[in-house]
Amino acid sequence: MQFEVWAPQAGRVRLRCDDDTRALERDPERPGWWRGEAQAADGSRYGFALDDGPFLPDPRSRRQPDGPDGLSAVVDQGRHVWRARWAGRPLPGAVLYELHVGTYTPEGTLDAAADRLGHLAELGVTHVELMPLCPFPGRHGWGYEGVSLWAVHEPYGGPAALKRFVDRAHELGMGVVLDVVHNHLGPSGNHLPAFGPYFTDTHHTPWGSAVNLDAPGSDEVRAYLLGSALAWLRDYRLDGLRLDAVHALADTRACHFLEELSTAVDALAAEVGRPLFLIAESDLNDPRLVTSRAEGGYGLHAQWNDDFHHSLHTALTGEAQGYYADFAEAPFAALAKTLTGGFFHDGTHSSFRGRGHGRPLDRSRVAAHRLVGYTQTHDQIGNRAQGDRLSASLSPGLLACAAALALTAPFTPMLFMGEEWAAGTPWQFFTDHTDPELADAVRRGRRREFAAHGWAEEDVPDPQDPATRDRSCLDWSEPELEPHARVLAWYRQLLALRHEHPDLTDPDLADTKVAFDEERRWLAFRRGDVRVAVNLAKEPAAIPLGPRRARVLAAWEPVLAPGTDGVLHLPGGSCVVLLQE
Repeated sequence: MQFEVWAPQAGRVRLRCDDDTRALERDPERPGWWRGEAQAADGSRYGFALDDGPFLPDPRSRRQPDGPDGLSAVVDQGRHVWRARWAGRPLPGAVLYELHVGTYTPEGTLDAAADRLGHLAELGVTHVELMPLCPFPGRHGWGYEGVSLWAVHEPYGGPAALKRFVDRAHELGMGVVLDVVHNHLGPSGNHLPAFGPYFTDTHHTPWGSAVNLDAPGSDEVRAYLLGSALAWLRDYRLDGLRLDAVHALADTRACHFLEELSTAVDALAAEVGRPLFLIAESDLNDPRLVTSRAEGGYGLHAQWNDDFHHSLHTALTGEAQGYYADFAEAPFAALAKTLTGGFFHDGTHSSFRGRGHGRPLDRSRVAAHRLVGYTQTHDQIGNRAQGDRLSASLSPGLLACAAALALTAPFTPMLFMGEEWAAGTPWQFFTDHTDPELADAVRRGRRREFAAHGWAEEDVPDPQDPATRDRSCLDWSEPELEPHARVLAWYRQLLALRHEHPDLTDPDLADTKVAFDEERRWLAFRRGDVRVAVNLAKEPAAIPLGPRRARVLAAWEPVLAPGTDGVLHLPGGSCVVLLQE
């Protein structure tokens, strides 16, 4: 078997494979690369020693059986026999479901999660979006401090379990998306700096030195990240990638890394004959991310839309701290602006940032499905002091209103696991750092952060306490109980309507028309012949919808269609979807 590694600063490189140790030779055609052959099979343990250093895992390791600090293992990608015949599912018309493997079930494995995929198929989900799977020290964590960007966390089941998961999802007609982190690597178990200039002090990020995308040696670093992304899509038959915090990718080169990545993914899609897509998380409100490369954009296929979340959250909860302050003054107006224009901050002043933010989105060029809308995400729940979901503070009726807005809006909807039944379990920040100093630093930093916002230290869960992770696991007995069962039935009904009525997946963002009353706390919008109305007030609302006759498609509380006067009478804390005739 051929082994190779990029180590441009090494004077010599040795390979250890099982019980065999041998020197590698410089590759005469690729500067900085070393290569050599050794007997190996699936599962063979191997590593590289640079000069007189210890044997380290392969930066391109496909498996780390003993964690990020152990030796790598050879993976024979041909051993898995794929069962599902899969032509792919494109992003337009999709319904995403964000899932954390370690808390989706008490077992916290890919196989246990696969056993629950039937629930999502019945719900109406089209794509499961897995939070990061790359190895990290310990057993439990969010996954955003992973290392070994080509491997699957062993406690989740390793690479074989991921293939079984994908196969099962495809058998049920659902695609699989993976959250990948290119903007930083975890501080523990990260051996890349020993091999080469994977990081640079030219730029700095909240996590320290930036990933090297534009300094000397960056050609190979970019190739490393591109190769990892394509390997997930090719070797595991994934359908898309979610790119974490792309605003933290510092890149001054003429061809931005995101453009290079989208070009490579589109080429792979043409090669394999099925749709593949990239979804960015971005804090920039920059339409160039989802504008085609032919029109001067980066060519990504979609991006998360926090503006929709923030405006909806403030309308529902009245919270006005932090970044919510920009939306809280007139949340219904903010919500109406996002529903019709995509972004709330499109060059407007942001009081939270103390400057102008964003730029306008051209609705004639950007299809509505290129923005992902949601009421809750891992960030928006887990980065609260106690990891409380909306269900901890809102009535089932208001949760139903939130669902009606998110699942009938112009955007590609995304759910966070358990949201569909108003899960009573929190989703808290938890870690399992094996380095005692790092564990204590994270614990103290978390408590210090929230103490500044008035939280008592004892009220902030200890990330390292195993009970914090255990509390965050979904309780699968809840969907059979009230009020969870009623909320779940409502989500199923809304998603069925989304799949049945083409108006609800119309890509024309400009076709959405909105009316609202900030004081009386109601909002209604039209998408083609479908009308959606929500009343977030406690009192009933009289909402003028116009003279066209309409019939009720779905309602949280019993409600009559508007009479000849065109006025809808909607109970407090309730919502309705109508079809005009």
